[in-house]
Amino acid sequence: MKLIINTSSMVPIYEQIIDQIKAMILNHTLQENEILPSVRALSKELKISALTVKKAYDNLEQEGFTVTVHGKGTFVAAANTELMKEEQRKEVEAEFELAIQKGRRYGMDDEELKEIFALILEE
Repeated sequence: MKLIINTSSMVPIYEQIIDQIKAMILNHTLQENEILPSVRALSKELKISALTVKKAYDNLEQEGFTVTVHGKGTFVAAANTELMKEEQRKEVEAEFELAIQKGRRYGMDDEELKEIFALILEE
């Protein structure tokens, strides 16, 4: 599993891990029931603390993306299509929010932004 950690990013390392694993699950790079690297193996590979990886794995499990079986490892959870759709929707909303903020910084009003959105949808 290829994860890229940006140590100069303002995003905490555990969140970078979470985001990348979620993306791999959402785009089906990681399949249902596929085992993730052990906490120790991933921490060694990324040269980070095992506690950081553990925190990321715990968060993924709390959000329903993974399941941990004691003594066996952490696995990609069975696909919950509603959870997947909601996660994808949140990602798209975040991108729209960034675009709207950028447009407003450039002095665009809501009507201009709506026109641009309508134009893009027509393509």
